[in-house]
Amino acid sequence: MPLELLAIAALVVACTYLVFGLTGFGSTVVSLPLLVHLLPLKFVLPLLLLLDLAAGLMVSSRGWRGVRWDELRWFVPFGFAGIALGLTLLVTLPEGPLLGALGVFVLAYGVYGLLRRAGPPRLSRAWGPPFGTLAGAFATLFGAGGVLTAIYVGARVADKGELRATTATAIFLSTTVRVVAFGMAGLLTQPGLLVSALALLPFAAGGVLLGHRLHAAVPAQTVVRALFFILVVAGISLLARVAP
Repeated sequence: MPLELLAIAALVVACTYLVFGLTGFGSTVVSLPLLVHLLPLKFVLPLLLLLDLAAGLMVSSRGWRGVRWDELRWFVPFGFAGIALGLTLLVTLPEGPLLGALGVFVLAYGVYGLLRRAGPPRLSRAWGPPFGTLAGAFATLFGAGGVLTAIYVGARVADKGELRATTATAIFLSTTVRVVAFGMAGLLTQPGLLVSALALLPFAAGGVLLGHRLHAAVPAQTVVRALFFILVVAGISLLARVAP
C-alpha cells in the first residue's frame, strides 16, 4: 500500500476503532465505505476482517463475565450459515453491484438511525435465527454484520455492560469463522494484505484502548448519532461513485 494511502487508512482505522471500543460495534461499517474509495472492496474486506479479529479479542477479553450466552446461542449458529451464503455471493458477484448495495445499505441505516427517536425495539428470541443469518451474510459481504448484531442484542439486553460485551463477543465469533472462510477462498493471500494489516494494527489497537477508556465518560448516544451521520455521507458518496 502506498505511504499516502496508508496514512489516510491509519486515520480512518484509528477513529472507527475508537467507536468500536466505545460501543462494541461500528468499526467496519464506517471504515469500509470510506476505504473503498481508496482500495478495492475485495482487498479492504479481508484487511478489516483481520483488524476486527484483533479488536474483538481486545474488547471481548475485558468483559467475558458480562456476556449473555443464553442470547447468543439463539443467534450465533445461524450467523455461520449466513457467512457461507455471503461468501458465495462475494466471490461470484462483480464489485460494482456490491458497492451499490453497500451504499444503499449504509445510507438507509444512517437515515433510520438519525430519524429514530424511540428507544431500542423489544424482540423475542424467535428473531434470533433470521437476524443471525442476515448478520452473517452482511458481515461477509459488507463488513456490516455488527449493525444487525447490535440491533438484535440491543433489543434483548438492557444492561449497558452486558450489551457491549455480548455484542462484541458475537462479532468476535463471527469474525473468527470469517477468517477461516476467507482463507479457504484465497482472499487472505492477496499481495500486500498481511503487511497492510500489520501496519494498521497499532492504530486499530490504539483506537480500541482509547474508546475503552472513554466508555464510561462519553454518552453512547452521542457516539452512535455521529456514526449515523457518517454513514449517511458515506452512503451518498458510494452511490455517487457507482452511478452511471
